[in-house]
Amino acid sequence: MSRYDLVVLGDCNPDVLVLGDDVDPAFGQQEKLVDEISLVIGGSAAITAVAAARLGLRVALAAAVGADPAGEFMRDQLAAEGVDVSFVAVREDAPTGMTVALSRGGDRAILTALGAVASLTAADVPEELLAGARHVHASSWFLLRDCLGPGLGALFSAARSAGVMTSLDTNWDPSGRWAGPDLSATIVQAGLLLPNEAEAIRLAGADDLDAAVSALVEAGPRVVVKLGERGALCADGRLRCLVSLPPVTPVDATGAGDCFNAGLIAGLLDGRDLAAAAALGCAAGALSTGAPGGTASAPSRAAAAELAATAIHSVIPPSPP
Repeated sequence: MSRYDLVVLGDCNPDVLVLGDDVDPAFGQQEKLVDEISLVIGGSAAITAVAAARLGLRVALAAAVGADPAGEFMRDQLAAEGVDVSFVAVREDAPTGMTVALSRGGDRAILTALGAVASLTAADVPEELLAGARHVHASSWFLLRDCLGPGLGALFSAARSAGVMTSLDTNWDPSGRWAGPDLSATIVQAGLLLPNEAEAIRLAGADDLDAAVSALVEAGPRVVVKLGERGALCADGRLRCLVSLPPVTPVDATGAGDCFNAGLIAGLLDGRDLAAAAALGCAAGALSTGAPGGTASAPSRAAAAELAATAIHSVIPPSPP
């Protein structure tokens, strides 16, 4: 029996979450009042790990934090959620990364200082950790481009050789480059690629989503594109399916894509097909928007499964080869 259902690799940092209808800063030394500011679990990888633990998976996180109160906050919060933090490295020479997220319902602006996040390397991920998992997922590739990035393809290859499923959510590229040999090598070894719509188009260098999905699938992985309130587009070879749920009214969309990842992975580990697993992902993502922050409203397995049962699956005719 595997020690972990899921091992997550990537970013781990607190989010300073700013909520309100008007969260645009006013420079010129002006003070503006907002509805709420809170310190919560942040980092795409950390949020995915917590959401997966809420869904009942045995989860470990490999990440890097500083030897400071922010790092201690993250390790304590994750451990309290049942995530194994034994593989979260503590750096004496770098501060814990930090994100300020300005959120107004379904939209966000994000400011991040990487700190120790950008020090995680393949050497921090023991081979036995990967071999002891059923699924290995990596988040925020672009934040880790110069540290974990060069070695992630090889880590995925080793995991797959051991019979472990792999998945990648690159998240947004702050540099705007969107391409490179290390990323290509990682995508080839990712059994599943999980971008949102804007990310998919930029990753593929395409003009539209249809062309982007075709290009990304041709690179090797199955692809599930997160479409926000419209659901998710699943592509396995030339087979495509749109999965959608009844709409919800979001309080805060922070971490919804990361919770989607957790739900999708949980569904695959249950033995569901890709579309049915995506329905569980859509449900986990939708329910996570019910409270501020990425994890406050991350659902239980029962709640996610109940909503996933209402999903509509629409098969899309294959594009011409």
